[in-house]
Amino acid sequence: MAPVQAGGKDLHICGRCGCGHWNKAFDRKDREEGPHWTLRRAVPLWRILPTLIMRELIKRDIQLTVILVLLLPVGLWGQTDCETGNGPLDSAQPKTISVQDVIQKLGAAETVTKEARLHYTYKQDVLMQTLVGKDATGEFHEVTNISYDEKGKRKEEVTFAAQSTLRGIQRTQEDMEDIRVFMPLMLTSEDLPQYKLTYDGQQHVDDLDTYEFHVEPKKKDEKGKRYFQGRIWVDAQDFQIVKVCGKSGPEKVQVKKHERPELHPTFVTYRQQVDGRYWFPAYTRSEDTLQFKTGPVQVREIIKYSGYKRAGGG
Repeated sequence: MAPVQAGGKDLHICGRCGCGHWNKAFDRKDREEGPHWTLRRAVPLWRILPTLIMRELIKRDIQLTVILVLLLPVGLWGQTDCETGNGPLDSAQPKTISVQDVIQKLGAAETVTKEARLHYTYKQDVLMQTLVGKDATGEFHEVTNISYDEKGKRKEEVTFAAQSTLRGIQRTQEDMEDIRVFMPLMLTSEDLPQYKLTYDGQQHVDDLDTYEFHVEPKKKDEKGKRYFQGRIWVDAQDFQIVKVCGKSGPEKVQVKKHERPELHPTFVTYRQQVDGRYWFPAYTRSEDTLQFKTGPVQVREIIKYSGYKRAGGG
């Protein structure tokens, strides 16, 4: 994201109203706060029905939750929370498999998953907001149907796009690349040689046992090359990434007169299991304050990837 320069104008995006829904009603509260995302494998409805009923009862107590949030110090607002659902971290080495074997299996599994996703269609719902405290001052909202051709080329059909009212920032090509590549991060066998993976330990995340790794690029100064830096959680059974937390790089802080600074927020992405086999990106959330020289800009970003269907109905 780049700061708005004097005399600059927001980009006007034309589009028609379409399927701007997430589950049932896609209202402002749902778009801004997002659902509570829990990592779990696909299970029969009868096993989770009591939990669903309990969640509905908890929703009735939402006013108390709002009051508790408002009592938080202002400094805790607008920060991406990567720890939700995480249990204690066990830094001991895995007992039944080597770390290198985990990384090798990760690359192989992610290669299969990335290839499989090219044969699915899905809906991508992007909401970006600028904030002051907890209040939105502007937003960009776009809903797109995603598919891939026989050569694996991505196709995007915009079904809803409102004129951007973002305040103090402008979207950039890097922002759109983040949405397509880094927020739904996949680390295949081809990608892994570009990164250094450091084993942090084993961690129970929601309903899953995972291996946690710190990820950073081996080269940060390669011209024109962008990268991810942060943490990933790898399912201990399927060896696919189920959670990502970090940001894209490099960022441009010190720039020449004719250039704009480029800063990116920290995000967290959760995946869901599709067809009992593939862990596909499902939900990304980011809340951060971008420290531009012209002044800080607080942003929130929520992306939902839903309605996965195998192309051709096969």
